[in-house]
Amino acid sequence: MARYTGAVCRLCRREGQKLFLKGERCYSEKCSVGIRGYAPGQHGQGRKKSSEYGLQLRAKQTARRFYGVQENQFHHYFEIAERKQGITGDNLLKILESRLDNVVYRVGFASSRAEARQLVGHGHFEVNGKRVDIASYLLKAGDEVSICEKSRSSEKIKSVLEANSARPVPQWIDVNRDQFTAKVINLPTRDQIEAPVEEQLIVEFYSK
Repeated sequence: MARYTGAVCRLCRREGQKLFLKGERCYSEKCSVGIRGYAPGQHGQGRKKSSEYGLQLRAKQTARRFYGVQENQFHHYFEIAERKQGITGDNLLKILESRLDNVVYRVGFASSRAEARQLVGHGHFEVNGKRVDIASYLLKAGDEVSICEKSRSSEKIKSVLEANSARPVPQWIDVNRDQFTAKVINLPTRDQIEAPVEEQLIVEFYSK
């Protein structure tokens, strides 16, 4: 399945909530969800009844779009989560949160997950001192993410860091902005994950 290249604000409107796909715009009055809080398309304002399957599908699509993951990869993450000990839904969210692009976004090294994927792909970040350009790289407790030495003087990186300097950092990550580093203290628990995701509905969707 090809990556979606249309207007990302339509995705937020389709799910009926902010997925924070456009960085600063999502926090401003220009956010499309606030201006047009209904689904896109000519029938977007019509009343629709959702079946049990429809609710489960929307939950899965919301999670995919929130984290910017393609269908096959998302299903693969679910299979990994299902094999792990513990609650499958919680395991799935832990996997999604531990992606390198998500951590880069969470600590304010990028304004959106899409921008984080781009910056990672361009080789601006290191993990434990080694350059990693794979956005889906899964981090473990104790891993340290840092901005490459050469990239720290980039005007792009400087502007991104300045714009996101006040963003709150999750409890499970220790960030040092002076050293351009962020360390994963531990993988997050469910109550440490701020995501508009109903993971139990996703488990039900894939369990059919």
